[in-house]
Amino acid sequence: MPDTVATLPREAIHLPFEAGPFRMAIGLLACPEAEWFELDEHYPAEMAERRDLLATRHDEVFAAIPESAAARAECLALVADHLPRHHPAWFRRAGDRLYNALTGEDWDLAAPPCDPLELAGRLVQEDLCLIRPEAAGAVLEAAILCAPSRWKLAEKIGHPLVQVHAPVPFYAERLGAPVDRFMRHLKDGRIALRRNWSVVDSPALFQPGGKHRTARDPDITPANAGERLHLRTERQTFRRLPATGRVLFGIRVHSTPVARIAAMPGASARLAAAVRALPEEMGRYKSLPVYRAALLAHLDAVPAA
Repeated sequence: MPDTVATLPREAIHLPFEAGPFRMAIGLLACPEAEWFELDEHYPAEMAERRDLLATRHDEVFAAIPESAAARAECLALVADHLPRHHPAWFRRAGDRLYNALTGEDWDLAAPPCDPLELAGRLVQEDLCLIRPEAAGAVLEAAILCAPSRWKLAEKIGHPLVQVHAPVPFYAERLGAPVDRFMRHLKDGRIALRRNWSVVDSPALFQPGGKHRTARDPDITPANAGERLHLRTERQTFRRLPATGRVLFGIRVHSTPVARIAAMPGASARLAAAVRALPEEMGRYKSLPVYRAALLAHLDAVPAA
């Protein structure tokens, strides 16, 4: 592995939860251009996993409708321009050749060996989704999705976002219209960012199933919940593609043992309060009944900072 791998930064730990009443909101922040993508110490392992998924489960992790062809090409062009400009220690560009020093791969951008969107997804740790804004509702047109948070791409591709999010409690009535409006009015050159979170019983990034479980797992106890359960966060970015008008939706997933989160000052009490504030419908959607009692007992046992 190239020596530059040692210079990759440590993984960021995101804590996108707060004590207080549950709020269903978009919660957008501005994202500087240089921080569009997160590249960190897990890059080599995560990119190896992505290559394996694309080789063995391609139809589960990549999908596109024909109308998205121009946007898929524009996505690759934007990503391939961004990486050498903002991460020159790891990416070098010479004409139509892009060299990835972290993997040793050398790509011909003029004649990529795979779909342009797939190649873009082989360069960054983020999953990449293309969304077409429409007055009648934004549509998911294409995606490379190697870290699904318990949803299946094949079931969602080509559908409006309100339908994509149909299983999410309160989405249609509280977020459907604001999200569609945001997609239509996102300005060129602006990158918006939001984060969300859940607690899951698997550290795997690739999790296409597992929602809506309610049967308690007796093997998860207050004593082992810190190791058995993981805080799963998504750092989501949104950027309009200026030529095609599509929105490029990036999703970087982090999975961190609850024990590590609980060791951070004040985080245990905040997470416990956020779990308790979740409405029952949202808890069932996230499969919290499977381990909610053990999780809260574990968090409550952590001494206050």
